[in-house]
Amino acid sequence: MSPPSPSSAKKSTAALNPRTTSYEFLGPPGALFVTVSVPFFTYALFFACSETSGGCPPPTSDMLDNFTKAVSDIEWWKGLWDTDASLMYLGWYAFCVLSLFVLPGDWVDGVPMRTGEKKKYKINAFSTLLLTLGLTFGYIYSNGPESFTFIYEKWVGFVTASILMSIMQGIYCYASSFFGEKLLALGGNSGNFIYDFFIGRELNPSVGSFDIKSFNELRPGLILWILVDISMVCEQAVRRGGMANVTDSMWLVLAFQGLYVADGLYNEPAILTTMDITTDGFGFMLAVGDLAWVPFAYSLQARYLVFKQMELGWLWTTGIAFVNLLGYYIFRVANGEKNDFRNGRNPKNLQYFETKSGSKLLTSGWWGRSRHPNYFGDLLMGLAWSLPTGFETYVTYFYIGYFFVLLIHRQMRDDENCEKKYGLDWEKYKKMVPYRIIPYIY
Repeated sequence: MSPPSPSSAKKSTAALNPRTTSYEFLGPPGALFVTVSVPFFTYALFFACSETSGGCPPPTSDMLDNFTKAVSDIEWWKGLWDTDASLMYLGWYAFCVLSLFVLPGDWVDGVPMRTGEKKKYKINAFSTLLLTLGLTFGYIYSNGPESFTFIYEKWVGFVTASILMSIMQGIYCYASSFFGEKLLALGGNSGNFIYDFFIGRELNPSVGSFDIKSFNELRPGLILWILVDISMVCEQAVRRGGMANVTDSMWLVLAFQGLYVADGLYNEPAILTTMDITTDGFGFMLAVGDLAWVPFAYSLQARYLVFKQMELGWLWTTGIAFVNLLGYYIFRVANGEKNDFRNGRNPKNLQYFETKSGSKLLTSGWWGRSRHPNYFGDLLMGLAWSLPTGFETYVTYFYIGYFFVLLIHRQMRDDENCEKKYGLDWEKYKKMVPYRIIPYIY
């Protein structure tokens, strides 16, 4: 039998990577807007809520005047760059890469790709977290909390470094997607540079065995988020005369967000079935979200509590802890039901609906209450992260509003993909489970 001709090989590659014909985020204009606005808002969250800018937020009458003066001053622009912070950030990223390769971990298969192949992923993100925390606590114990306040002090420089890393990775992944036979993301092959750079053209950009997307999803940004929170605890401790005087509100934020990150890293294999890994390409959207937005926007509450120190008392502490634990319970149990079912287990004897394609969709348990109950748990936890900051400012509740919009967008994308996959069966399923995220409400 003769080998296939070059023309037939090209046809098979073209068939495997069809041109994207529909846009998300309102197409190239929307992609350009998000590409510019995410770095802008990452900085804006600092300048709109910090002691150096005059409050959280600063007086409305002063905001426009201060902004105009700042951006017209060359020294202000120079202040966005911090060489020490950039070198530390680069060292942190290198530490995470080294930990991936050096620390032991199981190799697991991802879901089948369009080629029929399965990528293998090394699972040791939780071990990386434990090593990081061990080194961090040892350093603080030996040198005192004042030795770990540098993230607070060099905040803007760290933000700049993370954004530059995101831009470089976005450019590299876009450019490298044109070399060799690459499997492209179905949604990122439009031919428009702005859109494909933002959404991600290649499905799984890699350097050898190093998978860039799965690495960034869980390691450098998520673990840095907790290091940022710890630095905020240390800064408050220095101001209040020691760790014993850190406020209960600050400890709550660290505990809640630490639990969330630890849970995600401990359950690392679960991410391999998410849309980010199975469907989306890796472009600037995921890069800046993973590396800059997560650690420096999600830690807003801890940074606020450095200069707005609040003692809640046992009653408020108990109530807020209950909200977080309820959210975590829903989030964890719902994800557990889903993961068990996907792996052929059904210990609770949950009911399900079988589609014509042979796929099975849960219709009882938490997945009978809504189509995305894990998102409901996420929202409750996000609310609990903001409540320790009190009610003097709306800025610290930014996360819950942003996250609600993000989860609705994800839910709409999930529904659209399921409608394409299951056809009329999806309409039947929606009648059986009518609520999208919040049972009996939405």
